[in-house]
Amino acid sequence: MGIVSLTDAMSTKAARKTAATVAEPPLPDAPEAPEAPEASDERQDADTRIYQAIFDGVLNHRLTPGTKLPEPELCTLFGVGRAVVRRVLEKLAHDGIVALRPNKGAVIAEPTPEETSQIFEARRAMERVLVELAVERVTEADLRELRRQLADEHDAMHRFDQPSWARLASGFHLRIAALARNPVLQRYLTELVSRCSLIVGLYEPPGHAPCEHDEHAAIVACIEARDATGAVTLMEAHLRELEQRIETSRMQGEKSLAQMLGLPQR
Repeated sequence: MGIVSLTDAMSTKAARKTAATVAEPPLPDAPEAPEAPEASDERQDADTRIYQAIFDGVLNHRLTPGTKLPEPELCTLFGVGRAVVRRVLEKLAHDGIVALRPNKGAVIAEPTPEETSQIFEARRAMERVLVELAVERVTEADLRELRRQLADEHDAMHRFDQPSWARLASGFHLRIAALARNPVLQRYLTELVSRCSLIVGLYEPPGHAPCEHDEHAAIVACIEARDATGAVTLMEAHLRELEQRIETSRMQGEKSLAQMLGLPQR
């Protein structure tokens, strides 16, 4: 059926009104066909792929606060339509990772000093509980994984591999959270760690490690000794030290969005 112009529509309005008494009632709209399972899975896969790429970019400090996320470029990079990109950006905004600015598009969120204080306060409280549970539930296999984590951190630090060190530093806290074996608490900490990564990217001087390897090693030693009080005390001091080190100097980068997301340029 061709597209009816506004003029044509207006000229037939009177005729339709006259015939209204004899016209047949309109048929009800046909129900929409249910979405095929394959299509639903593909949509979920696309959403997850875009969300995880941006989330990981923040966690690993490739995407710093204030970085623009242009919809057309994201569509090209991921081979999807704008509706998909907008849906993912809205979810990221809900999770505090992205800020949606009217008529200006999306950017990586820039936490305020007040938000910074609140996020660290929440993270200290969350990690206190998770560390206590980790000490209670840790196994020998878990301890071997923690020691392997420390070895990887040590290697990255001595290679001066800042991206790997940043990823491992965040991963250390999430690994301990996993030892608590409480997926709900672990999910909350994952969000807090990602928001802390925004703060580190906004305030920490370039090249400065977000965590100290020796502090991680001391925490693992307490967990291995089943010393919950010591592990909690060290974790709290560790997080307070990170918060205190934050400075009001913002990292600026000249990388393309594709590079910051770890994707090939198209």
